[in-house]
Amino acid sequence: MKLIHAATMALLLTTGAVSAQEYSFKFQSSDPAGNPNFEFQKGWTELVAERSNGAIEIELLPTGSVVEYNETLDAVAAGILDGQICDSSYWAGKDPAFGLISNPVGAWSAPEQMIDFVENGGGKELMQELLGSYGLHFIGVSTPGLEAFVSRVPLDGVDDLQGVKVRTPEGPIANVFAAAGASPVNLPSAEVYTSLDKGVVDAADYSVFSVNQQQGMNDIAPHPVYPGFHSLPLVEVSMNQAKWDALPDDMKTLLEETVKEFQQTQLQGNREADEAAVEEAKAGGKITVHDWSDEERAKFRALGQAEWEKIASESPMAQKVYDQLTAYLNEKGLLAQ
Repeated sequence: MKLIHAATMALLLTTGAVSAQEYSFKFQSSDPAGNPNFEFQKGWTELVAERSNGAIEIELLPTGSVVEYNETLDAVAAGILDGQICDSSYWAGKDPAFGLISNPVGAWSAPEQMIDFVENGGGKELMQELLGSYGLHFIGVSTPGLEAFVSRVPLDGVDDLQGVKVRTPEGPIANVFAAAGASPVNLPSAEVYTSLDKGVVDAADYSVFSVNQQQGMNDIAPHPVYPGFHSLPLVEVSMNQAKWDALPDDMKTLLEETVKEFQQTQLQGNREADEAAVEEAKAGGKITVHDWSDEERAKFRALGQAEWEKIASESPMAQKVYDQLTAYLNEKGLLAQ
C-alpha cells in the first residue's frame, strides 16, 4: 500500500509540475523606456501574466537593449530574442512588401480602418506569410494612431501643399509629398523643432497630436492638421515561430486575445491624450486646427496609390500586398474613382 501511495503521489506531483509549467519570453520593443507607447506595451505583458496565472512571463525590453531597433526581426528568427513589438516598416529593406503593408502613405483616415484590414481584410494572412518566411509568427496588430501634421502655414487640402517645405523621412512618404507639389526635406527628428522655428521647413511629419503639443511643435507651427491624413504605422506583435508552436492552444489564444485588448487600450489612451491636447491647443487661441474633408483625403490617397504601384513592382509579395490593399479600399469606397 505504501508503494502504491508513493507512486500515486509521484504521479500527482509530476502532473502538477506539467500543469504549472511556465513559459518565459524576452521581447524587445522599438520604443524607448518611458515612452507612452512603451508603457502600453508593458501593460500587455502584465495582462498576459495575470490572465495566465503566471504561466507566461514576458520581459519587455526597450529599444536597443539587445540589438538595434531595425535588427530585432533577425534576432527573433535566430532565437536571440523570443519576440518583438515593432513598426513593420523597419523590415522594408528585406522586402518592400513590409513597407507597403505597414504604412501605405495616405491610405488610412482612422486606426480602425487599418486594423479592420489586418484582422478581416486579408492583412494578417499577408503578415504571417511575410514573417513566416523569416521564422516568425504574427500574433496581432496595434498602432499609436493616426499621426497629426505640423504646419506653420494653413493647409486645408492637397493644393495647399504646393511649394511647402515639408520635413519627411526618405522614401515613399517623401515621394508622395513631392507628387503633391511640396518640397520634401530629410531631417532627423531631433532637428524638427529648431528647423520649424527657424523656417528651414514649413511643415513636418512628426508624431501624434498630443506628442506634438507636449513638445511645443504647435506653438511654433500653429496650423496643425488633425486628424492627420498621411501616416498611420502598423505595429506588429510577433515571436519566434518554433516557440509559438511549442505553446498549448489555450496559451496561443490567450496571447491573441490580450494583444487585442492591448490594441484597444493603446488606441483609447492615445485618442484621449490627443483630444485633450486639441482642446488645450484651441483654448489657447493661437492655434488653428485644420481637419481635411473626405474629398481632400481621397486626393492625397490617389497620389499615394501611384507610389504604392511603384513599390508593388519591386517584389512578388509587394504586388500581393498591393492587390489585397487596393481591393479592400475599393470594397470600402476609400479609393478615389
